[in-house]
Amino acid sequence: MSAADPARETDTAVPLAGTEPAKGTTARADAPAPRARGGASQLAFLVLALVAIAALGSSVLLWQKLSTIQEQLARQSADAGSNAVEARAMAKQAQDLARDVAGRQAVTDTRVSEVALQRSQLEDLMQSLSRTRDENLVVDIEAGLRLAQQQSQLTLSAEPLLAALRAADQRLSRAGEPRLVRIRTAIARDMERIKSAAVADVPGVLLRLDEVARQVDDLPLANAVGPAAPVAGKRSDAPPPKPQPWWRQWLATVGEEARSLVRVGRIEQPEAVLLAPDQAFFLRENLKLRLMNARLALLARQTDAARADLATATAALNRYFDPASRRTQVIATSLQQMQAQLRSVDLPRIDETLAALSTAGAGR
Repeated sequence: MSAADPARETDTAVPLAGTEPAKGTTARADAPAPRARGGASQLAFLVLALVAIAALGSSVLLWQKLSTIQEQLARQSADAGSNAVEARAMAKQAQDLARDVAGRQAVTDTRVSEVALQRSQLEDLMQSLSRTRDENLVVDIEAGLRLAQQQSQLTLSAEPLLAALRAADQRLSRAGEPRLVRIRTAIARDMERIKSAAVADVPGVLLRLDEVARQVDDLPLANAVGPAAPVAGKRSDAPPPKPQPWWRQWLATVGEEARSLVRVGRIEQPEAVLLAPDQAFFLRENLKLRLMNARLALLARQTDAARADLATATAALNRYFDPASRRTQVIATSLQQMQAQLRSVDLPRIDETLAALSTAGAGR
């Protein structure tokens, strides 16, 4: 449509005033209606063309965006593929590394266990070497007291144990450690308990038994014949008698010899009178055997058997030997004293001292 068309439409649309249109004029007045319809269609076509152009432009833009997205997706897929390959390679390396680490871990665990064992052994060695002076003192004292206790039990005498306790107390006093005061207190209590206990002096009893066995051979029998015993109460520092004539001296000598031929005495036990002279040897040997049995019983810690043997020996001594003899009286008294001493031979224990030593050794 051109610019001259409006002017043409203006010229044809206006009729002349006062005139009647002709037939040809009526036909020309009806002509603008199809043109209007053609203009509307052209306008619609134009709108459609514009819409198509806009749709085409948007399609082009969408196509460009899709192509851009496809390129990005292609690049991303390519990157993902390369990353997957790298990931698989790294996973394989990680597996190899994990196996290597597991092997090294096993070797390390073995070495750690060996090192731990060596460390424990080294700690024990260092602990034994790094004991303090007080710990060594406590261990030494405890060992000495246990040895003394065993010695006292074997000898049935409290002297070795008392000597060990005194030595331990002196060593602790020289140490001067406050935490060792409890041990000294326990030692003092045990010493008092041992001293107050009625314990037989078994070594002394053994020595006295040996002495009595040696004196058995010199004991006079009850039926022995010999010179009369000297008169008791005769003083040796008395002034010498006055000289007498020779015939009186001769008569005194004859009278003494005559009196020595005959002895009159009283024997309470008939067995002593009936004992033959050749049986005296066996009697003395039997008495020695009784004393020896008592000694062996004491060494074997059989105090009842030892007391029984001493009682038998005492009975034989009183029955067959001269009770008026000084030696017989001394031996009889010694046997009675030994029987009285053997009534109590149980040694007190030093459990309090040993407990204090164990507590101090443990560091509590």
